[in-house]
Amino acid sequence: MPAPERVPAQPDMTPDPHEDAAKILAHGTLTVLGRIPDASNAVLYATAELGGRQLACVCKPVAGERPLWDFPEGNLARREVAAYEVCRALGWDLVPPTVLREGPHGETMCQLWVGPDPRDASEPEAGEAPDTDGAEPGPPSELLALTEGTEPEPGWRAIGQVETGDGTLALLVHADDERLRRVAVLDAVINNGDRKGGHLLPQPDGRLYGIDHGVTFHTEDKLRTLLWGWAGEPLPDGVPQALRRLSDALADPDSEPATRIAELISPAEYAALRERVAELLRTGRHPLPGGEWPAIPWPLI
Repeated sequence: MPAPERVPAQPDMTPDPHEDAAKILAHGTLTVLGRIPDASNAVLYATAELGGRQLACVCKPVAGERPLWDFPEGNLARREVAAYEVCRALGWDLVPPTVLREGPHGETMCQLWVGPDPRDASEPEAGEAPDTDGAEPGPPSELLALTEGTEPEPGWRAIGQVETGDGTLALLVHADDERLRRVAVLDAVINNGDRKGGHLLPQPDGRLYGIDHGVTFHTEDKLRTLLWGWAGEPLPDGVPQALRRLSDALADPDSEPATRIAELISPAEYAALRERVAELLRTGRHPLPGGEWPAIPWPLI
């Protein structure tokens, strides 16, 4: 009896939700609805519409960036997009879809809104975004907490002692959460100089997103984060494989991730990115604070 004919495996035609959202953000019609208050740079709440589909988004125009003494002027938006591309190359869903495009105020970073649906909030006053601010939410209590004593309870990791408003000391802790642990690795890779608590957005479906990645990819060690609870410990299962995947992609200048990332950061920053990935693979451990730069950002939120 002849062997049954083998049917070639069919490619996975399932739409990539990230690619779909990124396409709408990159090519859709942008409508700015208001400015998000209390942000350090100009941050706009907007919608992007393409083919009858509309997404809420956050836009950060390059023209609205305040110069920083230690970063080149006018490219924080590009670093936000590069952080998204690196996260995608790692195979992780930790940064909302983020693109660089032209907007009403020139070149702008445009990122999918992942806070509460602003259409469910009360109507904002003219020129002002809804109070459900996806860029600067309050502290996520399931991820960060202040506790008494000097040792964290089970399920938590210590960050350090901090002074509270009444002058007493409390122990700042973060959850011993695998999602957070991957964020800590991502921050080490992109050299995040500003991982505050308000930049961590847990979702109702269990996902966790990190936002605000403009202060990244410096050639010097600038890592400042609240996620030091695993410092010096071995990387968890699955992370070395993800780092090798990223390393291989960065080593191939013709790969899609390498091409995209190289267009967003300088050659020296690209080389430093590769070196950080190689160092994480060499040690197999979470990094320790460098000592020459404040290890914890302020304010904490």
